[in-house]
Amino acid sequence: MLQAFTHAACLAHDTGPGHAERPERLRAVLEALERAHPDLDWQQAPRASRGQLLRVHEEPLLHAVLDSHPHERVMLDPDTVLSPASAEAALRAAGAGVAAVDAVLSGRTRRAFCAVRPPGHHATASTAMGFCLFNNVAVAARHALDAHGLERVAIADFDVHHGNGTQAIFANDARVRFVSSHQWPLYPDTGAHNETGCGNIFNVPLPPGTGGAAFLAAWEDELLPFLDAFRPQLLLISAGFDGHRRDPLAGLQLDAEDYARLTAHLVALADRHCGGRVVSLLEGGYDLQALAESCVAHVDALRS
Repeated sequence: MLQAFTHAACLAHDTGPGHAERPERLRAVLEALERAHPDLDWQQAPRASRGQLLRVHEEPLLHAVLDSHPHERVMLDPDTVLSPASAEAALRAAGAGVAAVDAVLSGRTRRAFCAVRPPGHHATASTAMGFCLFNNVAVAARHALDAHGLERVAIADFDVHHGNGTQAIFANDARVRFVSSHQWPLYPDTGAHNETGCGNIFNVPLPPGTGGAAFLAAWEDELLPFLDAFRPQLLLISAGFDGHRRDPLAGLQLDAEDYARLTAHLVALADRHCGGRVVSLLEGGYDLQALAESCVAHVDALRS
C-alpha cells in the first residue's frame, strides 16, 4: 500500500533556461509513474505551515523565501533560484513530506513517495542552497518527532551529493539517525567519514566511478547495520537518483536496478522495525530518462 504526493505548484518553480533543476524533471517522473503505475493513489500535497517550517528553519530564511514576493527570478546563490512561483512550490514540497508522515503514522498507508521539487537536503536551518529552499525531509522528520511523539526517526540519503543541510540540522539530535552514501569529492564538500554528529551520523564517501556492487556493499555492510541497531520507528528516504551513470552532474556508475535493490533493503529494514513505515522524498537526478526509470524502479520496490 503506497500513496504518492505531488502538486502542480511544484512544476511552476522557474529556475530559468539551462538550469539542471528544471520543471521537466518532475514532469518526467510524473509521466513515468502514471504509465508504470496507473492505479497509484495520488494525493495533493498541502502547504506546510509556518510553524512546521520553524521546527527546522530560522525566521530570516522563511522571510526570504515566503515574504519577498519577487517579480522576476532572483539568485540566492550561484545555483539556487527564487522565482515568483517558488514560495508556493517550496511550501507544497515541504507540505508533501508532512502529509505523507501523517498518512503513514495514522495507518492510512504503509509507505509514501513525494514527487516534488524543489529538492531539500542541502538547505540548512538558515540558508537556502544547492537548488534547495526548505529542507523537506528535515521538516518531515521533525513533524514525526514533535507532532506524533516518535522517539527514533531514521533518514537514509542516497543522493550522489551529500545532504549537508540534513546532517547539520540533526547533528546534535540523538532522536534522528542520518546515513548517507555520496560521491567524494563533490559539491557541497561535506560528508567525510569522521563527521559523526553526536554519534547519530554515518557517512560513506564513494570515489568517482563507483559502480553498483560497491555502492550496495556500502549500504549492506555499513549503513544498514547502523540503522538496524537504532531500531527506527519511521524511515525517511532522501531519494536522489543523480548517481545514475547517465547523470551529467556526477560520476557514479549506478543504474535503476541498483536503486531498486537498495530500496528493497530499506523496505525490509522498515518491515523489521517499524511496521514497514517509509516516507520517500525526491531529491536530485538530472538526466530525464535516468531519473524517470530510477523513480519507477524505486516505487516498484516501495510497493512490493
